[in-house]
Amino acid sequence: MLAVLGQLGAPWVRGIPWEGSYAAGMGQVRVGTASWTDRTLIESGWYPPEADTPEKRLRYYARRFPLVEVDATYYALPAEQTAAAWAARTPARFTFNVKAFSLFTQHPTRVAALPADLRPAAEKAGKSRVYLKDVDPAVADQAWDRFLAALEPLRQAGKLGAILLQFPPWFPISRARKDYIASCAQRVAPRRVCVEFRNRTWMTPDNQQETLDFLSSHQLPYVCVDMPQGYRDSIPPVLAATAPDLAVVRLHGRSAKWDSKDIHERFGYRYTDDELADTTTTPRPTPSNSPPC
Repeated sequence: MLAVLGQLGAPWVRGIPWEGSYAAGMGQVRVGTASWTDRTLIESGWYPPEADTPEKRLRYYARRFPLVEVDATYYALPAEQTAAAWAARTPARFTFNVKAFSLFTQHPTRVAALPADLRPAAEKAGKSRVYLKDVDPAVADQAWDRFLAALEPLRQAGKLGAILLQFPPWFPISRARKDYIASCAQRVAPRRVCVEFRNRTWMTPDNQQETLDFLSSHQLPYVCVDMPQGYRDSIPPVLAATAPDLAVVRLHGRSAKWDSKDIHERFGYRYTDDELADTTTTPRPTPSNSPPC
């Protein structure tokens, strides 16, 4: 399956009628956006006036798209009852890709975002924001356990897609970091992860094949990204299938304001039809892997 996600309710979804996923060769393509609650999507007028609550918006969205990415889970651990509500409000075969909690991908994490009983241990670091290296491994283990437990209603309903591991610009290629990625995948198994990099060393000409071979050897889907080039965190638009059953393309837009502190300026972009056609060229399988199904 090929999942294609537009970033943060990007304007290209406006007005597009969608009947669900569609076949592509022997596979299936699912298209959706990163969050159905993004402010720019709500303010765009895409939702009808009667879709005026989170529940109504999700129901409306899920009638038009077969896939969505949950980004709120990056900022705080989800609640099991929330995931159960998502499952109940969407049709059969709807898919939620879920972004991993920031602590797991070595981003700075607000201590206040941790469950109350885990905060005292994290506060020992003496900072309001902590990194994985700052906390006792037992805290991270507990956070992982609760994160996965909260997603169980989606998994039980057959609606949990991939857990997105989006690693930061300060996460360059190394043996230790490859081991960490593999350990994350082992921890969440049999659930799936997909892997996105924001440090270009993973995709330099010298390292690209090593990276793709590593992901292929563990059958971890590489998240292909389309984004502005020439910035510190720019990743080349490499389309590659590193798992036999799933490939993911995330469209971040090509905004000229990519370095803006305003997230909506950074990701606000309307793709042309030609640009969309260019970004969805069939991913090439790596030598050791079969094409996506």
